[in-house]
Amino acid sequence: MPALIHAAAVAAARKAYTDANPLSRARYEAACAVMPGGNTRTVLFFEPFPLCIARGEGCRLWDADGHEYLDFLGEFTAGLFGHSHPAIARAVKDALDNGILLSGHNMVEARFAAAVCARFPSLEAVRFTNSGTEANVLALATAKVATGRSKVLVFDGAYHGSVLSFARGVLPINVPHAWVVGTYNDVAGTEALFDAHGDELAAVLVEPMLGSGGCVPAERAFLEMLRARTQRCGALLVLDEVMTSRLAPGGLQSELGIRPDLTTLGKYIGGGMSFGAFGGRRELMDRYDPRRTDALPHAGTFNNNVLTMNAGLAALELLTPETVRELSARGDALRTRLNRLCTEASVPMLFTGLGSLLTVHFTARPVRCGADAASGNAELKELFFFDMLTRGIYLARRGMMTLSLPNGNAECDALLVAVASFLEERRSLLLQLE
Repeated sequence: MPALIHAAAVAAARKAYTDANPLSRARYEAACAVMPGGNTRTVLFFEPFPLCIARGEGCRLWDADGHEYLDFLGEFTAGLFGHSHPAIARAVKDALDNGILLSGHNMVEARFAAAVCARFPSLEAVRFTNSGTEANVLALATAKVATGRSKVLVFDGAYHGSVLSFARGVLPINVPHAWVVGTYNDVAGTEALFDAHGDELAAVLVEPMLGSGGCVPAERAFLEMLRARTQRCGALLVLDEVMTSRLAPGGLQSELGIRPDLTTLGKYIGGGMSFGAFGGRRELMDRYDPRRTDALPHAGTFNNNVLTMNAGLAALELLTPETVRELSARGDALRTRLNRLCTEASVPMLFTGLGSLLTVHFTARPVRCGADAASGNAELKELFFFDMLTRGIYLARRGMMTLSLPNGNAECDALLVAVASFLEERRSLLLQLE
């Protein structure tokens, strides 16, 4: 019976959403004629049709039907600076004024590379890509060449890019490496995988917090074990900090005291432009030195494009260590207050994450791995999503939220009011969670 009640509530929420968004629906139906499912980015799709966002300013968005939202998604961590930050807009304009397709090395890329390496001490040298996906693909290629091995250890619930996704096992479109899939935060189980596969492992690829997989922090003992076991067996430890690098001045690795062999970056560091990077130990990265007779090739027309180089340099200048710490502290305080609301309402609902990243889960069990995150009630999460939209809060359909710099105390208070209203209205449904 509770499942039927939840389904009925979701159906009513979908109908109300459909009635309120006719222009978004029309745009979606027109897009279906030329794009499969009207979509070119899977994560943005949801039933009955996705919103069409018309414009953004600061931490606010407006959809095609004129509804205004507080943006608590922040382009899945890439929108750290809000919409069209003046300093980044100036940097992009400067690039446009001097020509954007220069067919050569440019005046900014080395300065940007130096700023990136200075920010993340484990990066002794760096190379740029166009996305975090590319960065992870190339980091794994580097590891396989450096070790002469074929296997890669990854973890359930991890997302390392469009062809490196492990939310539901190994997806058929993934890069065809010889994958070994472990359970996140399972020290004993992962040690058993090292015992079985250690001499064949080229790399361990891991997020220090599952991002898309539910904002599930890695436990220090788990990461320390990975560092020790990779060093013992000769595999490379690759930390995917595409999302988590925003959580501390030197990335989450600096807070945890974990120094990887390679680090991958992306998202906000490009200032809102397409960006990715991989870097690490000098002897590994020097394999891409084109002066070597045995150099590894790494092509990419837009790897050093001046829009990203200029915007990224401006972004890192804006993002001082103090700014990073303040945003993380604001996010930690927000998550604590949200969880207090859930506890006071005595409902099986909690928010996980670190700093400026958080995800809501509808479950009474602790969330320590991808399977725990996936076990939450999906219908209640969808209901939460639609209810937040009606209250002017924009977040991911899967319940993920991120704070951008313009999300200040007033915006966090508005989110708390919206969640408190949801708890009051839906408490009876939440208490029927199976």
